[in-house]
Amino acid sequence: MEISWEDFTKVEMRVGTILTASNFPEARNPAYILQIDFGPLGIKKSSAQITKRYNKNDLIGKQVIAIVNFPKKQIATLMSECLVLGVVGDDKDVILLKPDATSRNGDRVG
Repeated sequence: MEISWEDFTKVEMRVGTILTASNFPEARNPAYILQIDFGPLGIKKSSAQITKRYNKNDLIGKQVIAIVNFPKKQIATLMSECLVLGVVGDDKDVILLKPDATSRNGDRVG
């Protein structure tokens, strides 16, 4: 299905830096709770099913790409405020999307 350029411009993909990553035992599938700094947009929380590939301590300080203008979504006991983007393989292993150079938190992907 094709989308228009106007549709694409409505999706706010932004760069953020992970401040904290903690276990999320209430989640249906293994996940972390991430707190991500999006600069002028503030700090947002997200659930991320990235436990197969990433150690939570290694995530601190890493930059990621997330969609920040979806409505908030209740995931178990967490109100998720953004959607962290990644490539999902056949085995459900997620590879995070990230800039290949340090970017300013809150910068828009386009």
